[in-house]
Amino acid sequence: MAPGLYFLATPIGTARDITLRALDILASADVIAAEDTRSLRRLMEIHGVPLEGRRIFAYHDHSGPAARAHLIEALREGHSVAYASEAGMPLIADPGYDLGRAAAEAGFAVTVAPGPSAALAALTLAGLPTDAFFFAGFLPNAKGARRTRLEALRDIPGTLIFYESPKRIEASLADIAEVLGEERSAAVCRELTKKFEEIRRGSLAELAEGARSDPPRGEIVILVDRSHSEPVNASDIESDLRAALQDHSVRDAADLVARMHGQKRREVYQLALQLSKG
Repeated sequence: MAPGLYFLATPIGTARDITLRALDILASADVIAAEDTRSLRRLMEIHGVPLEGRRIFAYHDHSGPAARAHLIEALREGHSVAYASEAGMPLIADPGYDLGRAAAEAGFAVTVAPGPSAALAALTLAGLPTDAFFFAGFLPNAKGARRTRLEALRDIPGTLIFYESPKRIEASLADIAEVLGEERSAAVCRELTKKFEEIRRGSLAELAEGARSDPPRGEIVILVDRSHSEPVNASDIESDLRAALQDHSVRDAADLVARMHGQKRREVYQLALQLSKG
């Protein structure tokens, strides 16, 4: 096997979704690293790939530069190094980015054995447009930061894809519905390729209510259709702001009108400030 760094996609659920090429690389690589060593060892056992004395090195968010330096040194010694995600494609919500960049910058060959991806599997099943999409990863935990992030994504002209934890799904869907618009079409996909795979489709308001009454469990992907709202006339925003400012503070008036017209709160707030001073 030629020296270089080999990124390997691993199954997101069903073990048989691994590719034959990925198994070949695991069988012949000089050095093996994984985001989760136990899950990779189990995957290799399922498919009858022997370690033959090789150790699986941990490479994850907490292993730090030391693990990366060890793998780069193995490349310098002329070895082939295989790195496997815990589930799905490497670098997609995965710590492999710095490793791949360091290997490439040092002049080593970097390649990938592609395979399963929860984001693309969900996009296939959601029933939303696939001509353009934006993977946004995990939203921030804090409510304020989460809403700020959603504001920045509101007008992206493509289907939005988020990963989410079952612990935060209810709060996240509530914020997504409020910031992006309750009537937007969306889907919640959970446990893809696994026994309890489920796809919930509907408006964001319906999905948020569903998460409150029947919280989804397991690995979750949220997809949201692009905005289809008509262009807003600036004079309408100004008129509604003037009316709102009669009974509300600048902040509350800006919040109200921004939600009403599906506009960015910051821009509406700046206009509200100008009108309040006039």
